[in-house]
Amino acid sequence: MKATWEKIEKNLGVLEVEVDADRVAAALDKAFNKVVKQVSVPGFRKGKVPRPIFEKRYGIESLYQDAIDFLLPEAYSQAVEQTDIFPVDSPDVEIDQFAKGETFKFKAKVTVKPEVTLGDYKGVEVPVSKIEVSDEELAQELERLQQRHAELVVVDEDAAQSGDTAIIDFDGSVDGVQFEGGQAEKYSLELGSNTFIPGFEDQVIGLHTGDSKDVEVTFPENYHSADLAGKQAVFKVKVHELKRKVLPELDDEFAKDVSEFDTLAEFKEDLKKQLLERKENEAKAAREGAVVEKVAENATIDIPEAMVKSEVQNMVRDFDNRLRSQGMNLEMFLGFSGQSKEDLEEQMKADAEKRVRNNLVLEQVAKAENIEVSEAEINEELQNMADAYKRSVEEIRSILESNGSFANLKEEISLRKTIALLVENSKEVEAPAAAAE
Repeated sequence: MKATWEKIEKNLGVLEVEVDADRVAAALDKAFNKVVKQVSVPGFRKGKVPRPIFEKRYGIESLYQDAIDFLLPEAYSQAVEQTDIFPVDSPDVEIDQFAKGETFKFKAKVTVKPEVTLGDYKGVEVPVSKIEVSDEELAQELERLQQRHAELVVVDEDAAQSGDTAIIDFDGSVDGVQFEGGQAEKYSLELGSNTFIPGFEDQVIGLHTGDSKDVEVTFPENYHSADLAGKQAVFKVKVHELKRKVLPELDDEFAKDVSEFDTLAEFKEDLKKQLLERKENEAKAAREGAVVEKVAENATIDIPEAMVKSEVQNMVRDFDNRLRSQGMNLEMFLGFSGQSKEDLEEQMKADAEKRVRNNLVLEQVAKAENIEVSEAEINEELQNMADAYKRSVEEIRSILESNGSFANLKEEISLRKTIALLVENSKEVEAPAAAAE
């Protein structure tokens, strides 16, 4: 097989491929074996028509498309490997020649991974701030713990307030017609959480247990369901119950309930250490991010739109997975927030481009510094994963290999080593006073 690559502009080029005639013949055989099973010819059992009779009746050309479908993906993959290019999207294929007894010629216009020209990547300056935990931060963390361990107490007589949880039935309609997803019974809604359409929760505030009300709202113009976007809706709401958070007292008993300590003083001391450790980890991550950002800014790179689109889709999928782990999904989120999927993708686009740029630059630094990943480092990572998931190393390796993630593991280790090298060679400078506060 012959394969050549010619760059047209920037990251776009054409792959020209010529596949040997014997492989064309083999693909035609495979196509015949597939098609003949569906063919009925008088005098022959279904699927038993001899090849010469099939070709005489239907023509050899009737096998061409199936043969191309069999041969093209394999030939394209081999051509990509042979020319050492890295496509980042699906190719635009043009068939130049395909016939029995001839070679198979095709062109594939494809966008490839861009070239990266590194700028200065050693000695970049990174602002750092003094790390400490203030009394105010400690108090805020204690309040968060109080909120987390608060008891929901049924409110019998008071009106609903922001922060209360209302147990409601609702039945929504537009122009008197119910719509999908607009009805629920005994739904727990935290007022002030902005979970529902703008204006809905505000109209529930002030109601009492047993009250009913018609809540009138307008769906946002960019609502994910075009049938509802911009339309006025009426929700018949009935309040079954109101619950209010009652915070526990900050005392020794609270410390015993939420920690291993007997006194509040001991717990606060330990909590301050935890907060300090957390801030140190956050500072480490922030420094790593700042170094990578600086190095990426110094590099010259033309990022293909296809790579950004692909990363946006990855981010949307990850976001959906996080939502599902919280008992929601992407469709529900879009409905509650009044956004379309396109809106969400547009919001993610800038971060997606930054991720792509940073990863490409880190890959180039790794090449420039000859950073390699040893088998021992891979085994150590596998052991860490095995410990975390309480599985054997062999099981973890098998899972990663079966779902195609093993190569990603090696890339992840390489990226971490590259970032560590950049941080080690960076220069710390004192952050401005405003940034340090």
